[in-house]
Amino acid sequence: MLKRIYEDIIVKHYSLHNEAIFLSGPRQVGKTTISEAVAKNFDHTTYLNWDNTEDRHRILEGNIPLLKEKVLGKSLVTFDEIHKFDRWKTYLKGLFDHHKNHISFLVTGSSRLNVYRQGGDSMMGRYFLYRAHPLSVGELLNPSACDTEIKAPLKISDEYFQALIDFGGFPKPYTAANVRFYNRWKNQRLERLFEEDIRDTLRIQEAAKIQVLANILAYQAGFQVNYTNLSKSIQVADQTIRTWITYLESFYYCFTIKPWSSNVARSLVKEPIVYLWDWASVANKGMKHQNLIASHLLKAVHFWTDEGFGLFELWYLRDQQKNEVDFLVTKDNQPWLMVEVKSSFKEPLSKSLYHFQNQLKAPYCFQVGIDGDYIDEDCFNSKNLYAPLKVPARTFLSQLV
Repeated sequence: MLKRIYEDIIVKHYSLHNEAIFLSGPRQVGKTTISEAVAKNFDHTTYLNWDNTEDRHRILEGNIPLLKEKVLGKSLVTFDEIHKFDRWKTYLKGLFDHHKNHISFLVTGSSRLNVYRQGGDSMMGRYFLYRAHPLSVGELLNPSACDTEIKAPLKISDEYFQALIDFGGFPKPYTAANVRFYNRWKNQRLERLFEEDIRDTLRIQEAAKIQVLANILAYQAGFQVNYTNLSKSIQVADQTIRTWITYLESFYYCFTIKPWSSNVARSLVKEPIVYLWDWASVANKGMKHQNLIASHLLKAVHFWTDEGFGLFELWYLRDQQKNEVDFLVTKDNQPWLMVEVKSSFKEPLSKSLYHFQNQLKAPYCFQVGIDGDYIDEDCFNSKNLYAPLKVPARTFLSQLV
């Protein structure tokens, strides 16, 4: 069984703090496996899944033995998918306030846990949020938490790296590394997404049209979202398309990144670019490579922010002179890392990297080549500060989360 980096983070948190943990992430990203691994560090545990009829009755009736009588030793109560309960935040607030000194609480869910507003902000100040992502190069090589954003480089085998590209980072298809298994898994995942999460939870009657939208977005991964064209294709209003994409983001089908315009001369205020959480389902090879890097960077900025290293965000760069760079990572609202993605390591350094670096002065500026051989050197070495540099993806990604 693959160890996940979130296990160490959550266990360490409970050893130092009593706030609850909200662990949010896509279906089948491994949240249950993570919670089971965390539970092994406790003397007494209870796991309750809102989707299980018996567990739901126990929650509503208050029939949870671990919460009814105090026991000796460390105790953990895990609630899975409880955000589907209308009063879930108020319910958890009562439990937390009464039991926080002798019981730890872990709340997991396949939405962002902030979509459901019925409970208001009653849990404010009582929890920390962690966003679980698919497997990545850095996590496969070193699933332990570290005290800095950047890790030391480690070599990933060509076999494992190619499997990550071809089958994505969701644990089951990555481990199976089989095309037929992946296709069956993908179809099942999408069926549950549209039949259970979107249709039932949000009660959207137009679920069939949202699925059409999702199919179109799968072919447009790595491109700007054109709301007007999408509205014409699906025959709904422009604002409806915007709302539906927000739903698809909330349930981890896709994510969007916006253009960064601060300190960029003649920047274009353009629509966001869309990417998929399951990059393996992107058909175009070049766009799949770009989506792979986008997903790794999103995981990194989420993790670094959740861990308290600063406020990290992911953007792209584009101006009126048609200069463009695939990704910009900001730290505390300042340019920190620029990344241009190329399938071939042999391609010359992008002129756009130099163009934007002259304006933004980001400490790190890389052109990442997907097919480049691993180099056992620290990409983030102080000697490389501010200078655009070609780096192999195998090295660069190993230094992220």
